[in-house]
Amino acid sequence: MRTTQTITASISINNVAVMRGNRIILQELSMTAHPGDIIWICGANGAGKSTLLRMIAGLLPIAAGQRRVEGGVALSDENLALDGNLPLEKALTFWTGLDGRPPGALDHALEVMQLSPLTDVPVRYLSSGQRRRANLARVIASGARHWLLDEPYNGLDNASSARLDDALLRHTAAGGTALVAAHQAPRVPVTATVTLSSGGPAEIQAAAR
Repeated sequence: MRTTQTITASISINNVAVMRGNRIILQELSMTAHPGDIIWICGANGAGKSTLLRMIAGLLPIAAGQRRVEGGVALSDENLALDGNLPLEKALTFWTGLDGRPPGALDHALEVMQLSPLTDVPVRYLSSGQRRRANLARVIASGARHWLLDEPYNGLDNASSARLDDALLRHTAAGGTALVAAHQAPRVPVTATVTLSSGGPAEIQAAAR
């Protein structure tokens, strides 16, 4: 989350409010994300972390303010979004498409998340940890400019967490952005921290440079 005027924001949220039913989940939220940013979204349960990511992904409408997202987004949250009857590789290919993506992008994502031996296994037979890694592999293979990760480290062992860290660093080094909603700080250096409070304005703190 940089303030340099010559860098164009990839994600720009200006005074946004989001409501669910009659309840205000987010209000007076303004933030930007630029190429190379890793932003930690934190806050108590119910503060709106998942809502923020889904709003940026365009899955939730805004009640006020402006949202601008330049480039594609890929969201990993509690919804697996993979056909349980398909073999893992085919289920992932359905979502990623791979058109215009580097050759081997899906193979690379499967390797990163240690899923290569499971390509022929139907998704419904995967364990909870394997499902979590499959969801992350879908994001890694997507070619999307913006990664929106909701509690991505839940259910991952140390080896898988380290591989995700490396994928995050590679993605942002190539000019991508990543928003990571989690109770605990990511193990990789973050550009800024956005702390949400239930129904109140967010507190945004840039990392020291």
